[in-house]
Amino acid sequence: MTLDLKSLALPGVQRLQPYQGGKPVEELERELGIRGAIKLASNENPLGLSAVARAAIEESLIDGARYPDGNGFYLKQKLAEKFSVGTDQLTLGNGSNDVLELMARGFLGSEHNAVFSEHAFVVYQLAITAQNAKAIVVPARHWGHDLAAMAAAVDDHTRLMFIANPNNPTGTWVALDDIESLMKKVPQHVLVVVDEAYFEYVDKPAYGTALSLLDQYPNLVITRTFSKAYGLASLRAGYAVSHPDVADIINRVRQPFNINSMALAAAVAVLDDQDYLGRSIEINRKGCEQLTSGFSQMGLDFIPSVGNFIAVEIPGNIQALYQALLQLGVIVRPIGLYGMPNHLRVSIGLPEENQRFLDTLRQLLSERGGT
Repeated sequence: MTLDLKSLALPGVQRLQPYQGGKPVEELERELGIRGAIKLASNENPLGLSAVARAAIEESLIDGARYPDGNGFYLKQKLAEKFSVGTDQLTLGNGSNDVLELMARGFLGSEHNAVFSEHAFVVYQLAITAQNAKAIVVPARHWGHDLAAMAAAVDDHTRLMFIANPNNPTGTWVALDDIESLMKKVPQHVLVVVDEAYFEYVDKPAYGTALSLLDQYPNLVITRTFSKAYGLASLRAGYAVSHPDVADIINRVRQPFNINSMALAAAVAVLDDQDYLGRSIEINRKGCEQLTSGFSQMGLDFIPSVGNFIAVEIPGNIQALYQALLQLGVIVRPIGLYGMPNHLRVSIGLPEENQRFLDTLRQLLSERGGT
């Protein structure tokens, strides 16, 4: 073959590297011939699927041979009621990741740029690059967003700004007052996307959802997911709340039937499952205390997190440590891809999973004289 078929792809797509998620448990067990591995790598809900969601899924299977409701009528109605917004302000996605990419598809071209922070969710970079637009990466401040610097980075060609609040993978957060101050500075031709994938876990008085600012700032977009606190990661359901005109545009580029019937049914049901949500938040709070206490006892620096994960700094060869953890059946996430080559991101799991990770980490560090 003389023709390089990859050269036929769009310029932005040629520059992409595929997203790589956390290693699945079954893959590790298959590779190593082991059993009982644990995964603390993908910020999943350790409680498993809600019983309420499971029942809704089973009922939805009755019509499993039919296409899903492409408009997601019942989920939109439930979300509109819960958050006091109009159904015309909602866009449903195959996870919030889908909606983030829809924003890039709808509003970015090769002549545009988008602003986001250093150490922010890697999908922002991927979505921007796929559109052959320019990514403006603003240096982080104390591992988090420097909103003043991000506002200063905006120019006439900027169309999008992404703010992860809380931020993945650092777990840092931005006060609502600071977001409002940013919105006052940003010109109206810039759509500010506040990614609130982990907002349910935050317990800080100064934190607040950007939904409260939506009526004042039509260029504000809030994205959320059912993958984390609501435990529906495998089903892929997310949404955006925006001005109706923005929702109209991103719904034009949204794929038909982008959420399956099981996900729609489970999402509607789990929004009323306050017991499950409360238990998810509480086990996360206690798990965060368990992990940070263990890190402190080992003399390890970590970034205080309000999400369901913690980034911990490990001395020495972090890739070697990561591989050693895998050999012992513990899956975590190295985050060199995020410009953090000396950190592991550890998802908060069940108490026994957290303890197994801490004991294994302590053992490995002791063997190499690191603690």
